[in-house]
Amino acid sequence: MVRENKITEGVIWKHLLAFFFPILLGTFFQQLYNTVDAIIVGNFVGTQALAAVGGATGTIINLLVGFFVGLSAGATVIISQYYGARRARETSQAVHTSVAMGIAGGLLFMVLGMLISPWALRAMGTPEDVMEPAVTYIEIYFGGMVFNLLYNMGSGILRAVGDSKRPLYFLILCTVLNLVLDLLFVPVFHWGVAGVAIATIVSQAVSAILILVILMFSDDVYRLHWKEVRLDFYILRNIIQIGLPAGLQSVMYNVSNIIIQSTINTFGTNTVAAWTAYGKIDGLFWMIMGAFGTSVTTFSGQNFGAQKYDRIRKSVRICTVMAMGTAFLLSTVLYFWGSYVYQLFSSDSKVIEIGMEILHTMVPFYFTYVCIEILSGTMRGTGDSLIPMIITGVGICVLRVVWIFVAAPLWPGIQSVIISYPITWAFTSILFIIYYLQGGWLRKRITRMGFAPEVRQKHGKG
Repeated sequence: MVRENKITEGVIWKHLLAFFFPILLGTFFQQLYNTVDAIIVGNFVGTQALAAVGGATGTIINLLVGFFVGLSAGATVIISQYYGARRARETSQAVHTSVAMGIAGGLLFMVLGMLISPWALRAMGTPEDVMEPAVTYIEIYFGGMVFNLLYNMGSGILRAVGDSKRPLYFLILCTVLNLVLDLLFVPVFHWGVAGVAIATIVSQAVSAILILVILMFSDDVYRLHWKEVRLDFYILRNIIQIGLPAGLQSVMYNVSNIIIQSTINTFGTNTVAAWTAYGKIDGLFWMIMGAFGTSVTTFSGQNFGAQKYDRIRKSVRICTVMAMGTAFLLSTVLYFWGSYVYQLFSSDSKVIEIGMEILHTMVPFYFTYVCIEILSGTMRGTGDSLIPMIITGVGICVLRVVWIFVAAPLWPGIQSVIISYPITWAFTSILFIIYYLQGGWLRKRITRMGFAPEVRQKHGKG
């Protein structure tokens, strides 16, 4: 059976916020996995260990995991559209295909990550004193990749049908478990970066198991039956058509970040440690924007499936206002009080000094990124993911790489590297606004879905 669906009915802003806050808190606790690792090793092991669990290792992990998460976004969109249209059989098939993808992807990336990581760390110019602990951390991390991807896929399924609370509860539990294991494995057992890596994958395994149990015992159409877990190639094709551009977009993001990380590595261990700590602080902004983006994607997908296009456009306006207000508030807090947060990661005055230079350059321009997340999430929810990928790839990734190779050498120093971020955010936001307002993206999706002409005429304006 398909239950009553609140996302396609009622007051938009209330349902957006009711969906947004569990996603935000869930993303916050997911971010804490690596943040706790960084805090523990930064305080109990040292600066080299802090650089080892972030920096280049974080970039490589994000490259592979980000590709799969982007690809699995296609599954979330397909499930949300089927669920919003009350197509029970297709919803069930999409769920089982998605779980099969999670298992296959986890095994593939486990092997791939272990093989390429040592080479990639050297190719990125990782400092020699960081190299050994970085290899240790990343190889253990990739050893638990199946759990990571199954959790992400399972929580994506629940969010697609409007359940953002239970993934949050499991993340809170497992983040606490991660902290306890970190404190046991590092200060007590003295396992160093290996300890925090083991704690992370154990916690991810528990969260994945809990999500799968929820799916197995659901009484709704998305119930998981293991004997039905297989790849339905028609649904898989649709998932890939939507998810592959998102996955490639994530790869382009991370390739540009690898190039930037390689440049950062040339400034020495203190700068690498400061950049690592900034990445954890900066993660607060990204998880808030990501929660808005996930909310509007699911909202857009279900309302598109239900053919309620006016609610899609209204949700864009409401979500943009909320996200913009949040960006201004967070920018203010971090600009004036960010130094206190940096002290959580390191007591080294040089690391904190470099970190605050990065922070003061970046955070005043957070607002320039908002439209990218909201508009691309909305379009992806309707199934339009190719053009958003092209806009993001050119506007952010290509332009950022060009900046690093052309402009940065003319202005040596950390400032010339990090200023590429707000420049590319602003440019890409303008491109998205133009594409969204011209409206053709929505009309094309309506036509492709084969809805009646009178429906297209009434609702097809962008």
